[in-house]
Amino acid sequence: MTDFLKKEDKFTYAEAGEGRAIIVLHGLMGALSNFDATFSHFSEKGYKVLIPELPIYTLPIIKTNVKNLAKFLHDFIEFKQLKDVVLLGNSLGGHIALYYIKHYPQDVAALVLTGSSGLYENSMGNNYPRRGDKEFVRTKAQAVFYDKNIATDELVDQVYEVINDRNTLVRTLAIAKSAVRHNMAKDLPNMKQPSCIIWGKNDTVTPPEVAEDFHKLLPDSDLYWIDKCGHAAMMEHPQEFNDILETWFKKRNI
Repeated sequence: MTDFLKKEDKFTYAEAGEGRAIIVLHGLMGALSNFDATFSHFSEKGYKVLIPELPIYTLPIIKTNVKNLAKFLHDFIEFKQLKDVVLLGNSLGGHIALYYIKHYPQDVAALVLTGSSGLYENSMGNNYPRRGDKEFVRTKAQAVFYDKNIATDELVDQVYEVINDRNTLVRTLAIAKSAVRHNMAKDLPNMKQPSCIIWGKNDTVTPPEVAEDFHKLLPDSDLYWIDKCGHAAMMEHPQEFNDILETWFKKRNI
């Protein structure tokens, strides 16, 4: 994906393809590479896929919250002059998408959620591992996935680095608290966009009942399950994730 990275104005992002824009929003400790398969697949299927690097660790601490990340997304959409976008979010990225739709519904044609926060965030706030304990970090990273091998040494090192740097740790905790404050349950029934919910049956971070509640509260939603799958379906089962989403796009003429 590094071949597709661009830096313009205050934005760093990956972009490929032509057509309707799909804006992919990564999670709290997620990387753009988490969506490699999604990025390459849909950029060759008639879509412009963009993955902005969210300024989770670079905003002033007082502005490190869901609201300002949604504002950053709005600035990005305006900068790129995009219309009728699809927002695709995993974990915190899904939460940012929901908050965005609440305030800028006219910009969004459709919503895709996978392992999204926005309803039950207590697990986000309580799941941060202890500093300095790499094996504890490894255990927590593995808990995100059904297949523990997805939590590679590289991924564990990435999480370990975040929580052992005071600046990034403070912002991580600030985002977690913000996620709890910005519960979206009362707002979801007002979101009229077609919504595709793709969820791992074995997600322990945002368990299956969270997906059921999203499905119940979003008025025009379809819910799909992926078996033997945890919190990041697009990483554990990228082909199945892409097949489900491509079929849904065709069904909904998106």
